[in-house]
Amino acid sequence: MERSKEMLKLAVRALEDKKGEDIRIIDIREVSVLADYFIIASGSNTNQVQAMTDNVEEELGKAGYPCRQVEGYQSASWILMDYGDIIVHAFCREDRLFYDLERIWRDGKVMDASELDAEL
Repeated sequence: MERSKEMLKLAVRALEDKKGEDIRIIDIREVSVLADYFIIASGSNTNQVQAMTDNVEEELGKAGYPCRQVEGYQSASWILMDYGDIIVHAFCREDRLFYDLERIWRDGKVMDASELDAEL
């Protein structure tokens, strides 16, 4: 399995383990050089959003994938984690609706997390 797909799978599982909601994957390989995939997930409050990203960092770290940069951890309404090949966006519900990354990145291929095993 290629590196970005392995990272993708680990990150989605880590988000699911902390009850991340409406987890979406956007394949942006054909539309951007920023990363291969965006992962977008929601939490019900800032504590949950922080727990979700803490778990992603722990699980990817154990697998040897260090996070390059984290933004927004203190406010935790939108936390961005840059792993190079994948970028994780964890939002509080209201902020996710406001920023609507799925619309902004609509040229990418949107996948539901349930499609992950079939896709990989």
